[in-house]
Amino acid sequence: MQELPFRTLLYRYFFFDWLFKDAGHGNVFERAAAWRHNCEQAHWLLTYMRRWLWCGMVLYAFGGYSELLLGLQQLSAFFYVPASLTLPVNAVIGAAWLGFKALPRPIGHKPRR
Repeated sequence: MQELPFRTLLYRYFFFDWLFKDAGHGNVFERAAAWRHNCEQAHWLLTYMRRWLWCGMVLYAFGGYSELLLGLQQLSAFFYVPASLTLPVNAVIGAAWLGFKALPRPIGHKPRR
């Protein structure tokens, strides 16, 4: 098996779209199969939420350190802005996770226990 480039690994560490299939194309059976696949992959969304939460907390801590202890407000903005962007990312991931858990499953789908 060929190793993936670091750039691809870094992308996959933070973004989850590569785990899911498009359930809006194909015939009814292909869409149902894609939906089942996506529901099975939904448990990984909590891992991505944790990753973004930790990154946000670390960036916020760096921003606080640079602002309060070093007195460098411009440098703190370099950390605060990406830290604030982790909140909407986590909101989108949370909405996707809730959607996979709350929306009705395709016919014939048995939920995992």
